[in-house]
Amino acid sequence: MKKFSIMLLAILGMAVTSCDEESDPIFDRPSITAPTGTQVQVGNSVDMSFTIDAPGKIGEVSVSASAGSATVDGSSLVGETSATATVSLTAPASAGNLTVTLTVKDQQSSAKTESATATVEVTTTPPPPANEVVSGAITSNTTWTSDRIWELASKVVVEDGATLTIEPGTIVKGRTGAGSLATALIVARGGMIDAQGTAAAPIIFTSIEDNIEVGELAGTNLTEEDKDKWGGVIILGKAPISAENGDTETQIEGIPPEDTFGLYGGSDATDNSGTMKYVSIRHGGAEIGAGNEINGLTLGGVGNGTTLDHIEIFATLDDGIEFFGGTVNVTNLIISYQGDDGVDIDQNYSGTVDNFMVLHGGSDTDEGLEIDGPEGSTYTDGKFTLTNGTVMTLGGADEGTPADLKSKAQGTIDNVIFSAYSSGNLKIRASYQNDCADAKTDAYTHLIAGDLALITSKFDGVSVYTKSVAADGTTSCSVKAADQTAAEGAAVSSDSATGASSSEFDNWTLASIKGLY
Repeated sequence: MKKFSIMLLAILGMAVTSCDEESDPIFDRPSITAPTGTQVQVGNSVDMSFTIDAPGKIGEVSVSASAGSATVDGSSLVGETSATATVSLTAPASAGNLTVTLTVKDQQSSAKTESATATVEVTTTPPPPANEVVSGAITSNTTWTSDRIWELASKVVVEDGATLTIEPGTIVKGRTGAGSLATALIVARGGMIDAQGTAAAPIIFTSIEDNIEVGELAGTNLTEEDKDKWGGVIILGKAPISAENGDTETQIEGIPPEDTFGLYGGSDATDNSGTMKYVSIRHGGAEIGAGNEINGLTLGGVGNGTTLDHIEIFATLDDGIEFFGGTVNVTNLIISYQGDDGVDIDQNYSGTVDNFMVLHGGSDTDEGLEIDGPEGSTYTDGKFTLTNGTVMTLGGADEGTPADLKSKAQGTIDNVIFSAYSSGNLKIRASYQNDCADAKTDAYTHLIAGDLALITSKFDGVSVYTKSVAADGTTSCSVKAADQTAAEGAAVSSDSATGASSSEFDNWTLASIKGLY
């Protein structure tokens, strides 16, 4: 009986011991997530956040750094099961990478210790600040600096009397949107832009989707087929235009009539809208209405007091550059992968474009040059000059055609090479009246009269076409053989043409970086 009692007590003791062990659960060891992408300037301090998960509760927290010094307030975290440890790091005096290691001991058992290490980049320059978001009207003098990215959240308008200064090397990104949400930079009549980049530090307008960062010349994620990611740049002035109905001023396309900042035109040929030098405009052309897209660079009635030099337009859905009248001169212009026309001239633009390239590629393109003359009865005597240019196709599903000279085009094309097109003739429009019997004023008659001249330029040939119809309103007129022959006599290709000086675009343009020429 005594022996049985002893055995029973032993069994009961084991049961009690087993119950005690089950009431003291064993927790997992702590886990720590270290921060990534931390940057700090030499000699400066930065706070870093480590996330801690400790089912058995935090017992002790410590930190160490491979260079500089690091501290953490671990006492405030003791007893917590989850917490964020803020580590204050003071960087050393030299640049490079260093590591910061946070160590956590479990409160239940000091043997349960876990560590996590973060890598920190120590730089000689401060990390760039967050994007500066801008929208609406600029009503006083404003400067956009190169130390950050400027993000267009809507149409940004430089109003009459204000000047927007953009520092060399500045990157401006437009948000994606169409219609009323399309983003653009608009310099209204009387407003000024002072955007003077350099070959080493061009000013870049691009899409918010472009992964280019401060200090870079190009991103890596967008291609020449990435178009209409934002709007573009629009400059409006007070120089003469030839608009419909004899209007001396009108509203730029895509801007509602009630928005008076969209007006352009006037009588001041020397009007000054400011300066743009070494400026690259990329991935634009957002649709702002049915079949109506913003060009890469739109110039409405811009006067020759304005300076435009070393300008790039790259991968835009509509035209690369479009002139609506005006007298402004442009030097060193390069356009690549436009969706519509490279250089589009309307409303009797009478300035000079000197040293230009159109690199014609992509799957949705049209003309290298599309040139119209006056549209109304005012300002009908202005003539454009295109000189020292190269217009060439890069191939693709739709390589486009070299040029369409139409709608009373008048001016001079001098030392321009049109090359590599499978259908390489320049198109010359003719118009007929009196039931198709007689020619009336158009690009063809200007060519014969010398008001439209092709001088020392190289091209495959010219093709005269017409859109006129007979008196019945439906039968199409035909180009007379004599008119085609006369056009060929007035436009003779020259092997002496030298075209553009492409070296002006080396290194700073995206076309050069991508090796397109």
